[in-house]
Amino acid sequence: MSENQQQAPAQPAPNNGKRRRMMLTLTAVIAIAAIGYGAYYALYARYYEDTDDAYVAGNVVQITPQVAGTVTGVKVDDTQMVKAGQPLVTLDETDSRVALLKSEANLAQTVRQVRTYFVNNDAYAATVAMRESELAKAQADVKRREMAIASGAVSREELAHAQDAVKTAQASLEQARAQLVSNKALTDKTTVTTHPNVQQAAAQVRAAYLDYARTTIPAPVDGYVAKRSVQVGQRVATGAPLMALVPLNQVWVDANFKEVQIAHMRVGQPVTLTADVYGSAVEYKGTVAGFSAGTGSAFSLLPAQNATGNWIKVVQRLPVRIALDAKQLQEHPLRVGLSMQVKVNVRNTDGKELGNAPTLPAYSTDVYDKVGHDADAIVAKIITENAGAGASGAGGASDTRNQPARARPL
Repeated sequence: MSENQQQAPAQPAPNNGKRRRMMLTLTAVIAIAAIGYGAYYALYARYYEDTDDAYVAGNVVQITPQVAGTVTGVKVDDTQMVKAGQPLVTLDETDSRVALLKSEANLAQTVRQVRTYFVNNDAYAATVAMRESELAKAQADVKRREMAIASGAVSREELAHAQDAVKTAQASLEQARAQLVSNKALTDKTTVTTHPNVQQAAAQVRAAYLDYARTTIPAPVDGYVAKRSVQVGQRVATGAPLMALVPLNQVWVDANFKEVQIAHMRVGQPVTLTADVYGSAVEYKGTVAGFSAGTGSAFSLLPAQNATGNWIKVVQRLPVRIALDAKQLQEHPLRVGLSMQVKVNVRNTDGKELGNAPTLPAYSTDVYDKVGHDADAIVAKIITENAGAGASGAGGASDTRNQPARARPL
């Protein structure tokens, strides 16, 4: 019994060996994992920067009236797709239509008045010629009477009357010349079309037509209607927001990277993205388009004030704009505000840290140009109709007859 009791404590030796083997195995696994991660980081991971703090952004085009008025029609509603130039909202056009008709009548009357200025030039010139002839006749009468006064054939009273007639003819001639100069001052170096009075009246027609045309509010771009707040019967002021248009064919991603992640980022580097709405099944391809000029906190409503004794450093994030492939957007459209996962390949650092200045406007529309052309056509038509057939010789409406005259939308 005593020998068995003395040998019993030596039995746990096999368990210690098993534990030692497990620890060695675990250490080897950790070492292999560390080596594998090190190789993965050295060969792949260190060339990529990723973040899930990224969201789809795009242009939100505000629709606002250019003139005040009462809403008579709302042609579209939220989620509806519209094309550029399509009417969105109509305002009451009664007052603007009356103002347009009044300005058109004023232009027509002004053109006819200016025509008389050019016609009066010839009339005043004829009057001057007539007064010159009367003066020459009166002077000849005086000379004849002066020659006959010595013989007594003509009395001195008759000679005095002849001399008075010369003075009267001279005064009439001076008056006629002054009238001609005064009228020429109204027409000198101008035509019926380019006369200041006509130009002023034409400007009034253009302004009235613009006010009339702006009672119909068109879509400036293609897009989807969002945030519609306007209602029929509502009185709206100039610049009041009525709705918004979101062109989903021109969206991008704003990815907010930590400041320690952007050291090797450059414009033009390739980017892969996934959207939460589609999951990993859809992978977007993009490129780094540019970097924000400041961090998010710098442009916040209340920027952080770090000049205090209780300052705590916070890692800042810089918005990075990612341009997306237009074809992929057509196949898998995105909406503004959706969450994205972004991974940037920073292996190639030959690009620029700041983008170049754009040579063209980033976004523009030409739907409002037609209104100005229509106004010009109406002005040209009114001038042509009232300038007269002979006005071209005086520089009348010859410059506008070749312009297309559109019918007034009244």
